[in-house]
Amino acid sequence: PNFGASLHILKVEIGGDGQSTDGTEPSHMHYENDENYFRGYEWWLMKEAKKRNPNIKLIGLPWTFPRWIGKGENWPYDYPDVTAYYIVSWILGAKQYHDLDIDYIGIWNERAFSNKYIKLLRYTLDKRGLEQVRIIASDRLWEPISFVLLIDSELHGVVDVIGAHYPGTKTVQNAILTEKKLWSSEDYSTFNDEVGAGCWARILNQNYVNGNMTSTIAWNLVASYYEELPFGRCGLMTAQEPWSGHYKVEAPIWITAHTTQFTQPGWSYLQVDGHLEGGGSFVALTDGLGNLTIIIETMTHNHSQCIRPPLPNFSVTPQRATFYLKGSFFMVETLQVWHSRLGFESGNSSLFQRLHPVQVWSGRFSLDLDVDEVYTLTTLKTGHKCIYPQPPPPHPFPSNYKDDFNIRNPPFSEAPNFADQTGVFEYFVNASDPGDHVFTLRQVVVQRPITWVSDADQTISIIGNFRWVNMTVTCDIYIEKQRDGGVFIAGRVDNGGIYVRRTKGVFFWVFADGTYRVTRDLAGEEILMKGLSGVRDNAWHTLTLNIQGNSASGLLNGYPLWENVTVSKPSNGWAALGTRSFEFAQFDNFHVE
Repeated sequence: PNFGASLHILKVEIGGDGQSTDGTEPSHMHYENDENYFRGYEWWLMKEAKKRNPNIKLIGLPWTFPRWIGKGENWPYDYPDVTAYYIVSWILGAKQYHDLDIDYIGIWNERAFSNKYIKLLRYTLDKRGLEQVRIIASDRLWEPISFVLLIDSELHGVVDVIGAHYPGTKTVQNAILTEKKLWSSEDYSTFNDEVGAGCWARILNQNYVNGNMTSTIAWNLVASYYEELPFGRCGLMTAQEPWSGHYKVEAPIWITAHTTQFTQPGWSYLQVDGHLEGGGSFVALTDGLGNLTIIIETMTHNHSQCIRPPLPNFSVTPQRATFYLKGSFFMVETLQVWHSRLGFESGNSSLFQRLHPVQVWSGRFSLDLDVDEVYTLTTLKTGHKCIYPQPPPPHPFPSNYKDDFNIRNPPFSEAPNFADQTGVFEYFVNASDPGDHVFTLRQVVVQRPITWVSDADQTISIIGNFRWVNMTVTCDIYIEKQRDGGVFIAGRVDNGGIYVRRTKGVFFWVFADGTYRVTRDLAGEEILMKGLSGVRDNAWHTLTLNIQGNSASGLLNGYPLWENVTVSKPSNGWAALGTRSFEFAQFDNFHVE
């Protein structure tokens, strides 16, 4: 609090082993008889957030689910008792293993909801002593959830918040009629330059002014994923080089501070018409104890376009605005002032600067507002723009990178820098191995998840630098699935995230039946070369893929297996490894140069 973005809410994905935009997040229950509350990064992230702000609100929402939830079907609501058990287990695990209290729980991100499931979820929460956990629905559009709440009084009794995504600052009449809290429960998703900051400033105010929304949640918190994946740099700040430690505090951070440093959950919006005559908007909030915060924004159309929905034209002009304080605020004599100006082409931006206090004369004051500005006027004296050390300089991914996965007590379940795009790759201890391969990386998702987008039919994890052209990838591989099992290593991999099914590159496959293939695509349909390799399941082999210019070659256990295969497109991309299907397989001694 009172440092930088000073966030009020942290919303996390409840990993379900499926692709959720820029990668997969692991489930706490890969299989029906499996429970592990130490996978992925979200537990760590929630604990770090709570260390800094013990009052931060926590929200959990699933995008995907393990297949066993649907007993083989791609649908989470056929067995609502199973789904409720699964979600409530996650909430209980958060408390038991991490002492985290989840405040709100969602249904299914941007997908259908089930009345029966929502009611059963509330019943299950109450039965497990989680009465304080509130339900938000349905993380999609205002309808049909608002209409259904109006006609189903039982459902109305169990849903606490209506959450809509990318509402364009507007709500609908039915949502207002429910008298529920209205939230923009996912918004922003915009490249984090100054236009992104303008988008964020505008919707933080106008979601309330135009749409009665009292919470706005940005997807995503921090851009810490390969930038060439979908929606690169669509975070409030950028930290996408863990190998160098470089990060950048982007403008949206300081726009956030204008609201978050001077309000808190529990404060109330004053019901004033927040439209300014010359364009732009203002909101006013109070803690009910005499404090007042006013936030003003004058973002112009072309400098505040979000990624979605399309923004209708409007105009903003410089203006003098006069504010009148009445009732209990009539006695206010001075207001602290914080100011940002987004300079765009001019380059003379100023972010979150403290200005001289404004004097209030018998309940009134005036301000000269230019375009593309944000002002906060507040009775609070606690605002603070933090000083932080210069981050390390940026550096591309190392051009010679090795990982032998030999780590006895890893702090995380997954190896650093690998970005799983279908399937989940975890550190594994191979207790039966005589020595060389005790510590490995293992693909552990063995049934296609209940998906959110079209995950690939193969599993894949990418690593490295998207701009790489020539490379040698080497990895020890171990096929566990008999007969039709298979694994690959790859280079020049050009896609991931929601587009993972259409991934191209140079893929070197070996199969349990003793054959190999070289393909141009993850789907394995564009075959460049095939033949016999002598590889078998349940034995370790070393694969090497060498790509130089328009030619690729492959080695098995250090001996040439195929060579002079012509490769043209794609011309660059990541390295990768993965499996032929959702199957167990192990990888060791990964090396890319």
